[in-house]
Amino acid sequence: MNAPELPTTVADHLPEPVVLQAGDVRLPGILTLPPHPLGLVVFAHGSGSSRFSARNRLVADALVAANFGTLLFDLLTDREAADRVKVFDIRLLAARLRGATEWAGAYPATVDLAIGCFGASTGAAAALVAAADAGPRIRAVVSRGGRPDLAGEFLPQVKAPTLLIVGGADFGVLTLNQAALARLGGIKRLVVVPGATHLFEEPGTLENVAGLAAFWFGRYLSGRESAPSVRKAS
Repeated sequence: MNAPELPTTVADHLPEPVVLQAGDVRLPGILTLPPHPLGLVVFAHGSGSSRFSARNRLVADALVAANFGTLLFDLLTDREAADRVKVFDIRLLAARLRGATEWAGAYPATVDLAIGCFGASTGAAAALVAAADAGPRIRAVVSRGGRPDLAGEFLPQVKAPTLLIVGGADFGVLTLNQAALARLGGIKRLVVVPGATHLFEEPGTLENVAGLAAFWFGRYLSGRESAPSVRKAS
């Protein structure tokens, strides 16, 4: 699969702090919108992370540069994040993600935008469960080094086009993604980034992820590829 060369500048729009109401909790987030967004990508971070994840922030900046809005938010309160049971409670995380999509569907600046999800690690499983539950509300999913296997019985119910991105040196997670791919419903693709480990810390690998995400959301969220120039991803 090919990934687009991304623009080198981010749209001139300051991130906006927001607070999302998800059930009985309030969760802080960061909303960034270019002037005419093609859609909104909601991020689901992995265990031990937050809306300030440097890796997700890099991908989010690239998506804004490709003319997508982004929403990064904390899936758990500070107290919940200290509870290891809640950190790995995929149904809870998915419920929070669904709450974020419902918030975006009512917020004036994002009410008309098509919504996609970008998930990392356990956040990827939460994104897939949320997509299975939310139906057409979530139109596309991208997973970075994710644990889609943790979505379990929900995998066949996912109809949103799903891209699984895994590092070529992330051997255990690669095997789990290959097994999950076979169970996923709908349009699906697995892309292996050569030489990348679980956190995509190797030079250029995270930028590769960002390009692949922009390509996928450009095709399945906005209805067109988001950049004309492409480079080999795997």
